[in-house]
Amino acid sequence: MNELKDKVVLITGADGNLGSGIARVFAQAGASVIVHSLRESARADELANEIRGVGVSAFQVVGDICSETDVDEMIEAAVQECGNVDVLVNNAGVQPVISLEEMTVEQWKQVVDVNLNGTFIVSKKMASQMAQANVAGSIINIASVEASVPAMNHAHYDASKAGVKMLTRNFALECGKYGIRVNSVSPGLIDSDGTLATSWPAGYQSWMAGVPLQRTATTQDIGRACVFLASEAASFISGHDLVVDGGMSAVAGW
Repeated sequence: MNELKDKVVLITGADGNLGSGIARVFAQAGASVIVHSLRESARADELANEIRGVGVSAFQVVGDICSETDVDEMIEAAVQECGNVDVLVNNAGVQPVISLEEMTVEQWKQVVDVNLNGTFIVSKKMASQMAQANVAGSIINIASVEASVPAMNHAHYDASKAGVKMLTRNFALECGKYGIRVNSVSPGLIDSDGTLATSWPAGYQSWMAGVPLQRTATTQDIGRACVFLASEAASFISGHDLVVDGGMSAVAGW
């Protein structure tokens, strides 16, 4: 797998379970990986070293995706170190669990700020950089199946991901003139570390009872979807939401 050889990808929130899994798949596809984390962390260091171990370059950046200043500095550092960035994966996000009845306005704002506003800020800055450098790049936003079907106690998360899904289409509409493609990936239930059956048995059992492919998603599944959208195989795909849910969205809800 070298479909992304000589390409550079910036992955936000790459030190998390999903982000690190996506980063590994991009590295296996031959891409140089810019590992973003909110702050310096041992997990980010370990991931960067692991990526270098498979024979591709890795570079680390830190910063708050909700801060325009931080994002400007992140992109400047990435460009100085790696040259042009070809692919952006907006993966960073938060997913707290709380009912609407108990949720405070501040809790609502925090989730929307990270998941939606952060995606907007990084996408806007990165698209501008790509356009100025004449890079026909690819921006991939991690949305969710919950952008279309709500889940209990996830109102702030679900609303933010619905916003990400539509924001993706808006960016695709306005960035196409620069040759920049913008798509989203909507994962279903992900068992990132193999412990979901014990850590959330009710949710796991409910999912397994309905999903046609009879399993949860892995981080590799989501990473492969992102690599596809970043590759030449998807060169005429933009404004699309790629659902990766094992067929669950095809299951009748009655």
